[in-house]
Amino acid sequence: MTHAPQELTIRPLTGPQELVLFRRLSYVLDHELADDLESGRRRPEWMWVALRGERVVARIAWWSRGGDVPLLLDFFDLDDTLPEPERGEAGLRLLEAATAAVVPAGAQRPEYGRFVPADWREDPSARDVVEARIRVMERSGARMLVERLRLEWRAGTPVPADSGRLRFRPVDGREDLLALMTPVMEGTLDAHGRADLASELGAREAAEKHYDEELTTYTTPREWWRIAELPGGEPVGFVIPARNDYNPIIAYIGVLPALRGHGYVDDILAEGTRVLAAQDGVERIRASTDLGNVPMAKSFERLGYVNFERSFDMVWD
Repeated sequence: MTHAPQELTIRPLTGPQELVLFRRLSYVLDHELADDLESGRRRPEWMWVALRGERVVARIAWWSRGGDVPLLLDFFDLDDTLPEPERGEAGLRLLEAATAAVVPAGAQRPEYGRFVPADWREDPSARDVVEARIRVMERSGARMLVERLRLEWRAGTPVPADSGRLRFRPVDGREDLLALMTPVMEGTLDAHGRADLASELGAREAAEKHYDEELTTYTTPREWWRIAELPGGEPVGFVIPARNDYNPIIAYIGVLPALRGHGYVDDILAEGTRVLAAQDGVERIRASTDLGNVPMAKSFERLGYVNFERSFDMVWD
């Protein structure tokens, strides 16, 4: 005799004390949850579960920088022991109910981002987990924006000495960097940049958005930021070494379109890596690049960065 599934209860967490309940399903970012709640990057009312009795069958959570508005949907997990379509139905009901409560009516849904194993397509169990979540998002109207390589330089990996081909100087204010970000944006291979341009933003406006919404949020010294020039003073590109809430990172790197194809990206990436590796206690440096940006991926590989993971981003139009 078959039994109908128990009624689904969908609700937010009542407070940080329910983290134990939320962690009954797992994800690679679980270790950050407690600190995120304490710092205000997350709120209990942005963290929801779907329950059948006492069993957590799905969970979802949003993240922000300052705690005022959710900026990213970064937790969405299902009980992968459940059969389909029960697994997907529970996830979809949770997604829609929580989104209606968390995202203000009429506002753009925050992007969905997930970290996945580097070999997820080759591993049948990992592929099942990833594709189950993608199916739910697609049923809600989302589409895949990009898949990215997540990269890591590890302490002890040699960093090339300065080749002398370029000279580096600190960034002299907002306009100094925007003057280079704008032409880099015009020829970008980055999916997020291309999406900004497709939304009818001009290259200058897209560069300003990137600067104001991301680069200004890093509290590490602006003196770390570097502009690369030829010996005669002609600008070649730039690199933004920084630290986010979790790791030292190469936040942004670019080479002017007219000067691509000369290997300058290796010199610029090496400089950014040297800046971060010279700081006290740095065990790793994180970076990421779109799967389709093969020249950038090759440069990271030449510098000794390891592709330890992938990620993907989905959006609602």
